[in-house]
Amino acid sequence: MNALQAVNAKTDFQTAEDWWRGAVIYQIYPRSFQDADGDGVGDLAGIVQRLPYVASLGVDAIWISPFFTSPMADFGYDVSDYRDVDPMFGTLADFDAVVETAHSLGLKVMIDLVFSHSSDQHPWFKESRANTDNDKADWYVWADAKPDGTPPNNWLSIFGGSAWHWDARRCQYYFHNFLTSQPDLNLHTMAVQDALLDVADFWLARGVNGFRLDTINFYFADKLLRDNPALPLEQRNDRIAPAVNPYNHQLHTRSKNQPETVDFLRRLRAVMNPYNAAALGEVGDAHRGLEILGEYTAGDDLMQMCYAFEMLTGGRPTAEYISDVFAKLDEVAADGWACWAFSNHDVNRHTSRWNLSDPAKKMFNTLMMCLRGSVCVYQGEELGLEEADIEFDDLQDPYGIEFWPEFKGRDGCRTPMVWTDSNQNGGFSTAERTWLPVPSEHLHHSVAKSENNPDALIHHYRRAIAFRHAHSALALGDQSKMKVDGNVLSFTRNWNNQTVFCAFNLGDEPAQISIPDGIWTSVGQDLNSAPADATGVVKLDAWQPCLAIRNNNPKGVQNG
Repeated sequence: MNALQAVNAKTDFQTAEDWWRGAVIYQIYPRSFQDADGDGVGDLAGIVQRLPYVASLGVDAIWISPFFTSPMADFGYDVSDYRDVDPMFGTLADFDAVVETAHSLGLKVMIDLVFSHSSDQHPWFKESRANTDNDKADWYVWADAKPDGTPPNNWLSIFGGSAWHWDARRCQYYFHNFLTSQPDLNLHTMAVQDALLDVADFWLARGVNGFRLDTINFYFADKLLRDNPALPLEQRNDRIAPAVNPYNHQLHTRSKNQPETVDFLRRLRAVMNPYNAAALGEVGDAHRGLEILGEYTAGDDLMQMCYAFEMLTGGRPTAEYISDVFAKLDEVAADGWACWAFSNHDVNRHTSRWNLSDPAKKMFNTLMMCLRGSVCVYQGEELGLEEADIEFDDLQDPYGIEFWPEFKGRDGCRTPMVWTDSNQNGGFSTAERTWLPVPSEHLHHSVAKSENNPDALIHHYRRAIAFRHAHSALALGDQSKMKVDGNVLSFTRNWNNQTVFCAFNLGDEPAQISIPDGIWTSVGQDLNSAPADATGVVKLDAWQPCLAIRNNNPKGVQNG
């Protein structure tokens, strides 16, 4: 399927205002997508070059990770100029070309905004740290030391150690949830909010259709700087930080997740509304992620969608686990809207994380396309790329360098996209050395090789995305309470007069279930969907789905 065919295959059941609802969003990590100028680092011109491929997958939108001016201590998530493109990635004209090309291919464009913190090289911070009485003195979170010189409270950084760093210019500590070179902005100061809203408006006026909002629940810290409580050992998990990180020893009720966030999100939504723009918030919380998702997406004046980390978990999701997640979601976020992802630029690729066989890869993709919510696909997952094993000397991620070897960081999921298997860089770059090495084992899964293999995962992704687009109930509909029968997860999706039955065998052994009462037509044969027999019994092979649509014809089960 070419890009134009993919655009034409999409249905038009979504209005201009709710294009995001049920959308399939393709995440592009620009450093690793395509290098157009041969310096070993991907760039915006490279994205333009490869957008027809993205459109051919049938997705609705792209999310581009940060490309703003940055010293790159955290690879663009440390912004020093919110209104310009880092020369590494090109120019504003190159970004305009991305937007124009994407729109011509029927793709919406979402960009990654980092509002919780900036780089310490940002002019705002340089002015703020100069003294205690300048115009931006309160634009960041500053605090005096305790009488004994230690930090003002017990808050910890996700990247390890105290979240406070002593600054000799002001003789005060500043707060950083991440690297010491990423000071947290103080959104309690209205001028900071106004400046960030101006940034959002700048990019909306330039043609973007929405934002992925980095660490959306980190925008505010407790104004009184009270300590976080300790977290009992039995409640700790590694959903947000690796197990070896002491960050997991606290319940972060003070350093993030503050109630003031909701009011700021309402202000942001008001800026977005005239552009029919949508936002996707990243909720980074190991204990209240789904609750916060519900709080931030309830109603028409907050964010359209958020994602928590339940499906980015380390262990392979079982039928019972997925059912529990959706039961919790129904309890705490009934009026909200989730976005689901199995992989992204911050976690090990799910093919490796869950140790998936080829049939399991396909079935999990089909499952994702049937769940209520929107969907994010991370570049390369459609090829079945596995987590790369990066040698310590090649590591770039400061997170991995800090916690090596128990935690190897995020470089393994950020290696360059493989377009061909004909050269050492997989068609990503002509440079002698790329910013991260291209794993030789990835070459066997390149786009070119996959396109020529009818059994390759990429074709399944296209079929599953097209199936979602062809059935409005999957994109927009309600979802019944999930049912668990051993390893089989089942539910129905309902929209107007359309009901889709979905069942998935999440196990290595065959299983058998009964389809609900009613008249059903089996669908999704190109997704390996198992048919029901005349009595409504479905026999599922390992890692096989069953997909059926309710039929108004009262004569019996039909297969077609």
